[in-house]
Amino acid sequence: MLRLYDSRLSGNAWKVRILLTQLGLPFERVTLDLAKGATADPAFRAKSRFARVPVLELEDGRTIVESAAIMFYLAEGTPLLPDDRFLRAEVMGWLTFEQADLLRALALPRFYNLRGIAGQMATRIADFQEGAYPALDKAEAWLSTHDWLVAERYTIADIGLFGYVSMAHQGGYEMQRFPSIDAWIARVKAQPAWVPLVEETKS
Repeated sequence: MLRLYDSRLSGNAWKVRILLTQLGLPFERVTLDLAKGATADPAFRAKSRFARVPVLELEDGRTIVESAAIMFYLAEGTPLLPDDRFLRAEVMGWLTFEQADLLRALALPRFYNLRGIAGQMATRIADFQEGAYPALDKAEAWLSTHDWLVAERYTIADIGLFGYVSMAHQGGYEMQRFPSIDAWIARVKAQPAWVPLVEETKS
């Protein structure tokens, strides 16, 4: 069985969980406590060359690191990754854009808010927002005329962009400025077998 190493609030790991669930692939979830330094453990470092989640461990023990690489691997041969070379490049373009232009700028202000230190990090948050708002404007412009990011259908490009963009408000971003992004987020959440970041426990 596939084994996914993740953490409870990781947006990058969330993307992989969404994809695994939507593809109907059985997997074991190993949730690491990042606050306790779990990624520094030598056993985990042997699985993750970059010492971070997510990590997908295959049945034969090999591991794949980085959310975009994991999603490409899992989506191969499914409708969530186009066969056409140009469209596959379009998917990679969006995944690269998310990691380069949005990931840190959205994830870290959210982390500061969750830790209760947003006030003392206000200057850094403002610096992040200076770069991220123009990037969000680009996504908003695209989604104002397209339902989906690539080929007018739901793909791993949408899953990849969705993670941290859907949680940007937790970092103080004024997401009401982006109505097309908001509508797109709702479309992603409406897909079959979608899973929330934190699943409710059953009593």
